[in-house]
Amino acid sequence: MTGNILTPNGWITGHLIIKNDLIGDIEVLSAEITMGQPYIIPGFIDLHVHGGGGHDIMQGGEAARILAQTHARSGTTSVLATTMTARVNDITKAFEAIARVMQSPPADGADILGVHLEGPFINPDKLGAQPAHAIPASRKTVSRLHKIAPVRVITLAPEIAENLDIIPWLEQHNIRAQIGHSLADYGQCVCALRAGARSFTHLYNAMSPLSHRAPGVVGTALAHGFYCEIIPDLVHVDKGAMLAAMRAIPRLYGITDGTAACGMPDGKYKLGENDVYKKDGAVRLEDGTLAGSTLTLDIALKNFISLGDSLAQASKRLSEYQADYLGLEDRGRLMPGLRADINILDQDYTITQTFVAGQRIGKKQEQEKIHYGNTHVSGSNQRAATCRRPVAEK
Repeated sequence: MTGNILTPNGWITGHLIIKNDLIGDIEVLSAEITMGQPYIIPGFIDLHVHGGGGHDIMQGGEAARILAQTHARSGTTSVLATTMTARVNDITKAFEAIARVMQSPPADGADILGVHLEGPFINPDKLGAQPAHAIPASRKTVSRLHKIAPVRVITLAPEIAENLDIIPWLEQHNIRAQIGHSLADYGQCVCALRAGARSFTHLYNAMSPLSHRAPGVVGTALAHGFYCEIIPDLVHVDKGAMLAAMRAIPRLYGITDGTAACGMPDGKYKLGENDVYKKDGAVRLEDGTLAGSTLTLDIALKNFISLGDSLAQASKRLSEYQADYLGLEDRGRLMPGLRADINILDQDYTITQTFVAGQRIGKKQEQEKIHYGNTHVSGSNQRAATCRRPVAEK
């Protein structure tokens, strides 16, 4: 393939050659961008996604396969299947289904890297859209689940003593601890970071907010965060708050927090054991609380650009930073010898082709229309809406 290739050293015009599922070589034609040529960037990595195509990961069965296929059509080439707070037996069943799909992965889907365990080790008073089954963390529970399918990330509330105590053990087992669904104060968050926590779960949502005399989780992330996830759908987080995080946190990265409603029409879907409703480009509980999103990472790319990122910087927020965070050395960049996980974009930054380990994924049939309040947004016109109604916190 030929075009403007985003390499670790910047843009070049050249040929990218795929060989045996890997990037075989990159031949340089010019050390700068050539106008009119397509853009070639790394495939996206989503570290927090619950579902897609009408299926929720907690339903088990083929949900993980449908999730991987649905999000691959929007440029996502690697995912962490993300579970919800639930009874441990129900989480175990979801893990067993994920493991079966990982053992026999779909040829036309994203690579499932493992699991993001979002709960049950969260604060029962900061559930957001999660069911009321929060429990303290235990090595026994994590070990049991990790033997079924690899746990790569755990969201926890560090103000709960058992949750704080388990963080060094998680780090020893190469499991990333993230602060989220938490009412922790600044001091408790700093203790968690010192213990080994490395990131924050969907910044601003379901966490203690920033106040000048009580910085909370949000203030800790802005002051000390190096890695941090955020939902860049411009619904969960206002433009101004997005800009503050983009300026303050060196490796702020985008996640979808996508639900079964991704790629589906308006209607009722499942998020864990809860019913959720998709309408106007958002997913909510019956009481109006935001409950995950309909976002896909191709739209996230355009939203970051609309907020001032260059294409190269927006790409890093959706691939490179995630790979580095998990310690993945075989993806997240375009270099010879790495996996051929690739997105090709046109001049409007719309994805025209996606490759997972060198295999082309079928093109998405139709770009989903997104609505932000009274502002209609679709296709390449993904600009930050300026007039949106207030929304309840996730």
